[in-house]
Amino acid sequence: MVSSNLLSLRCAGFILLLGIALPATASITCCEVNGKRSCGDPPPQACVSKAKTVFTKGGVMKEIEAPLTEEQKAARVAEQARKVEEEKQAAEQARRDRALTGSYSNEKEIDLALERSITNIEKNAGQAKTRLEVAQKKQQQLAQEKEFYLKKPMPAQLLRQVEENDKELAAQQKILQQKDDDINALKARFADDKKRYQQLMGKAPAK
Repeated sequence: MVSSNLLSLRCAGFILLLGIALPATASITCCEVNGKRSCGDPPPQACVSKAKTVFTKGGVMKEIEAPLTEEQKAARVAEQARKVEEEKQAAEQARRDRALTGSYSNEKEIDLALERSITNIEKNAGQAKTRLEVAQKKQQQLAQEKEFYLKKPMPAQLLRQVEENDKELAAQQKILQQKDDDINALKARFADDKKRYQQLMGKAPAK
């Protein structure tokens, strides 16, 4: 296939060869059709769906790409969206890198920050731990009381206490499980931060 630049030069030469003098508002459109140039004003019908070169008064040349198919349009939109997302992610990574190097002077400070964060989580979960211990003791007491009603209906008040205590146990266990999950997530995040910090400082991550 004839290249765009070569086609433009051929078209320009073709116009000069014919000695066509373009009026101020006129233009000549050229394109490649089956390996041959086709030019005209108005544009030849065969040029409608092809890449073309438009020559205006004074020899000004303008390249026009072929109309895109629906598939090509969709691919271009997807590519543009991909580039926008990549640029967004790159900007976010740059922001995080600046925050990381601005927050810590060395790796030891990262370790200390992790320890402080874990201590705060453990401290905030202290009340849940205490309430869980209380509920576990009450569960044992209620279990002893329930033994008196193995062969007869349990009093409504005792039944209500058992149900309420079971809910308390479940609630505090959930809080403590969330505490463990938060600590594990925290450790993973600080490990990633430390690894990235080492990369930014030009150090090999510790094995």
